[in-house]
Amino acid sequence: MNRQIIANDLIPVYQTDTGERIVDGRELHEGLKVGTKYTDWIKERIRKYGFVENEDFVITLTKTGERQNVIQHDYILKLDMAKELAMVENNEQGRRARRYFIEVEKKLESLSVPSYMIDNPIKRAERWIQEQKERQALETKSLMLEQRVAEYEPKISYLDRILQSKGTMTITQIAKDYGMSGQQLNKILHAERVQFKQNKQWLLYRNHHDKGYTKSETIDITRSNGDPDVTMNTRWTQKGRLFIHEILKNRGIVPLMDRKSEAV
Repeated sequence: MNRQIIANDLIPVYQTDTGERIVDGRELHEGLKVGTKYTDWIKERIRKYGFVENEDFVITLTKTGERQNVIQHDYILKLDMAKELAMVENNEQGRRARRYFIEVEKKLESLSVPSYMIDNPIKRAERWIQEQKERQALETKSLMLEQRVAEYEPKISYLDRILQSKGTMTITQIAKDYGMSGQQLNKILHAERVQFKQNKQWLLYRNHHDKGYTKSETIDITRSNGDPDVTMNTRWTQKGRLFIHEILKNRGIVPLMDRKSEAV
């Protein structure tokens, strides 16, 4: 989403390349001086007042952290939603923010006429200068966005690889994607309360057992003393592989292919 800043006196207001006026949810939360944690506040407001994703707001992903390997969810709000959130905050800061948003809209309406349609030569020149500044700001924003997309592409490629695959994999095969052994990955999944060990066999806890994360089959074997026996062979589905990916991502562990891309 290309966007350029069009007002920054109280809370930044942006305009997309389609002319949509938007506000960053985090910046609104900070401007309103809300005491509640941001993610709790925005989710509760969306639920309580019935805001609809892709109509009133969109969710984007941003890479954060020292290694840029933590994915952060950002809520981009339409200006009308931002005004309503300011109003329902029901305090002086909220009322100031709502009045500010209204003034921003009025100012933008007065600036919406292109320079070539203005008769007054001085105002026409002023508007032309403003248009050049807006165009330059848009080009800068577009370049920044392209850089962010380029940085994020390896993550998308890795997820695509998971989603496009249909076969099952051993825990060792999955672990290699992250530069670790199957034993190390098993220990992480155990620590995350995903699986437990029983009779030398890793088994999923009940709350994960019916999610389609694994497929198991019984294999006939012959012990070293010649006695026949059976053993359970468990492999992870691509759904399970994606589940593991999310667990490791939350721990700050990224696939090798992403680390190589970040190092370039």
